[in-house]
Amino acid sequence: MNLETLKTVVTTGRTIEPPRILLYAVEGIGKSTFGANAYNPIFIQTEDGLNELPVSKFPQVESFETLMDYLRLLMTETHEYKTLVIDTIDWLEPIVWAYTCAVHGEPNIEGQEKKSKFGYAKGYHFAVDTWEKLITALDDLRLKKGMAILLIGHSEIKRFDSPETESYDRYQPKLQRLATALLCEWCDAVLFANYVVRTEETDVGFKKTVVRGKGGIDRSLYTQERPAFRAKNRYSLPPELPFVKGQAWNILMTEIKNNRVEQEEPNAGAKLHSQS
Repeated sequence: MNLETLKTVVTTGRTIEPPRILLYAVEGIGKSTFGANAYNPIFIQTEDGLNELPVSKFPQVESFETLMDYLRLLMTETHEYKTLVIDTIDWLEPIVWAYTCAVHGEPNIEGQEKKSKFGYAKGYHFAVDTWEKLITALDDLRLKKGMAILLIGHSEIKRFDSPETESYDRYQPKLQRLATALLCEWCDAVLFANYVVRTEETDVGFKKTVVRGKGGIDRSLYTQERPAFRAKNRYSLPPELPFVKGQAWNILMTEIKNNRVEQEEPNAGAKLHSQS
């Protein structure tokens, strides 16, 4: 590569591309509905849970090869879909493991035998290669076909070993830690949705109080890291947004567009496909 001057290789300003979003949440909060309200979505379903939603979807994925075939069709054929939704990534994970084992001729991702390539949990490191193969295909769709990417997942509570404080529990995507790290790094936004619960102390007599949870109807979408959950975003979003059924996607896209306009991008909204 012949580099002549700085002016020929250095660019300024921001490049606006469709977003890469990972949404994880507790059960029954409306994860799939969130995806159904995205701009012209098509679902790749790894579990059976879309029967009640009027959305375009591929048949349920049974193998990693089938998943890649679906992505190849979206890449090579002309279509109107603007958002790819994978629902859910934690149900996709065993499919990733099965493919990884088949490629390396190993019967189990954890590899119990010392002679196994996957001994001492090294199989999960090999699985990262499979996840990266998926990410490459998703980036092709995003950059060459202009599709937003939405990964939907369940949440779990796990112990977090902080180097600064005592260990504590927090919500995080229900994935093996190496997969979580890779996908969270790749995505532009990692969002956590949960019910808003408040506590209330009740005096039960004999100088005792009982703490009970209150609420559980309102829902919030969290966009920034907190001790209670993992989250991030590259869009300068407020730390919390309302997660209103049927409106949450548009609320999120409106915030992203508004922030881009405020940051001196006068045409920022147009490249998000007018999703609000």
